[in-house]
Amino acid sequence: MRANLTSVGNESSTIELLAWHVASGADEAIADSPGNRFAEESDSRATRASPRRKPVAPGGQPSSVSAPGRRATAIARPTSFTSPAAHDAARIAAACATFEDLVAAIMAFDGCALKETATKTCVYDGNPAAPIMFMGEAPGAEEDRRGLPFVGRAGRLLDQMLTAIGLDRTSAYISNVLFWRPPGNRAPTPDEIATCLPFVERQVALIAPKVLVLVGGISAKAVFGISDGITRQRGTWRTYRPRGSEKSIPATAIFHPAFLLRKPLQKRESWRDLLEIKRRLVAGD
Repeated sequence: MRANLTSVGNESSTIELLAWHVASGADEAIADSPGNRFAEESDSRATRASPRRKPVAPGGQPSSVSAPGRRATAIARPTSFTSPAAHDAARIAAACATFEDLVAAIMAFDGCALKETATKTCVYDGNPAAPIMFMGEAPGAEEDRRGLPFVGRAGRLLDQMLTAIGLDRTSAYISNVLFWRPPGNRAPTPDEIATCLPFVERQVALIAPKVLVLVGGISAKAVFGISDGITRQRGTWRTYRPRGSEKSIPATAIFHPAFLLRKPLQKRESWRDLLEIKRRLVAGD
């Protein structure tokens, strides 16, 4: 595989970036000399920049966001759980006093129709005591067979991304906003997301990570309760407070590894996001 090598501003970051490219199979440069693609991209954007609307959450109020390196106020809450299945899920999730109670409740829950076609329930992988939580979209075929999130091809790339910032599955918690595979890997419906969301929120509240990372557009839209696509959401930090919790958590969204496998040039943007995640995790802000 070939890749353009990009200057990232300091020696240690450059070494980590090169290691990630090599681990991903990009081991051959296509230019005779290095170039600062970040500077080129910045100049290009400056010539075509136009004002962007603030993201609007359900209810019509803009969500509070922050530029990288700045704090943000809490975002607007997602829509309420109005369907009978979502209402039951919210009641059951709220009654779970411990993480073990929550896992058992998810495994026993029959209110989501996806469970009827799935092979296994995929709740989580990794360490519930970890300081960082990665929340993906939905199980795929391999995840459905094994009952674990992010264990297929995209999961292997996620492992490489974790390694690039000094993490692995013993130092991170990994889950999805859906616990059952949609047939044929189709996109989940709003009702399916709303039914699982109370359990997702309760996970965040009980684990209370220092940093929450939404992996992919579906998970970011579900948890943040906004309609912007992942290209607009990634690189932006918010403070997220799960329902029933008094603690606000720094949260951001990144490209899904499956998307990066289809669009490898976007790994450059993901590397920026990973470095900021690492900085926030170390700094604790």
